[in-house]
Amino acid sequence: MKIAIWNCHGSLRTKTAAIDRLEADILVIAECEDPARSSMAYREWAGQYLWHGQNKNRGLGVFSPSGQTLTRLDWDDKGLQMFLPCRVGLDLLLLAVWTKQAQSPTFEYIGQLWKYLQLHKERLAADTFVIGGDWNSNARWDLWDRWWNHGDVVRELDELGARSVYHTHFGELQGQESRPTLYHRHDITRAYHVDHAFASSCLKTVGLVEVGKHEDWLEWSDHMPLTFSIEM
Repeated sequence: MKIAIWNCHGSLRTKTAAIDRLEADILVIAECEDPARSSMAYREWAGQYLWHGQNKNRGLGVFSPSGQTLTRLDWDDKGLQMFLPCRVGLDLLLLAVWTKQAQSPTFEYIGQLWKYLQLHKERLAADTFVIGGDWNSNARWDLWDRWWNHGDVVRELDELGARSVYHTHFGELQGQESRPTLYHRHDITRAYHVDHAFASSCLKTVGLVEVGKHEDWLEWSDHMPLTFSIEM
C-alpha cells in the first residue's frame, strides 16, 4: 500500500493531475477543500474520501484512489486541531494530521498533537497504525523547558512502537533532515522538514521513501509530498 502525505496549499481541485502522478493508494492531504461543497469534477475525482474542517476551503482530507474502504472513527478531539482518525480496510488505523495554532497561546502546533496523543494513547497502543501529515514541527525547534516538544512526541510514539518512516529509511536524526518538505512561501532558502509519517514497527516499509523535489512541486505548493509504501 503506497501512502502519500501532502499539504496542497489550497485548491486541490486544480492540482489533482499533479497528485495523481504519485500513483498512491491512500492520500493524506492538508489544506484541501471539501469535495462535497466543490465542483462536480473534484467530487468525482475524490471518490472514496473523508474530510474534516471548519472552513470548506481549508480542511484535512483522506482519499482512497485505489478504492480501499475508509471508515471514520469517532474519537473526541476536545477542540484540538486538526486530526482525522480512520480505518483503511479492516486492518490499518490511519491518523491524518494537520496541526494548527488553534488559538492556543501555549499548546500550538506540536502541542496540539502531544495533547491528542494523551487522549488516545491506549487506542493507538492496541492497534496497528500510521500517523502522517503536516505537523508544522521539527526537533530543531524544541525548547528546554517544554515537555510537549517534537522530541517528546517522537519519544511517546516510540513507546507505542512507531517509528518515522523517513528517518528509519534514510538513517537521519530528528532535526538533521537533508530533504526538506517545506520551502516557506515558495522560498528555496527557507527550507524545513515539517511533514512526518510514523508507522507501527510491525508494518514493513517496502520500496523507496521519497520526498518530492522543489523543481517538480513548487508550482503547486510550498510543501513537498512525502511518499512511502507499507506491507501489512
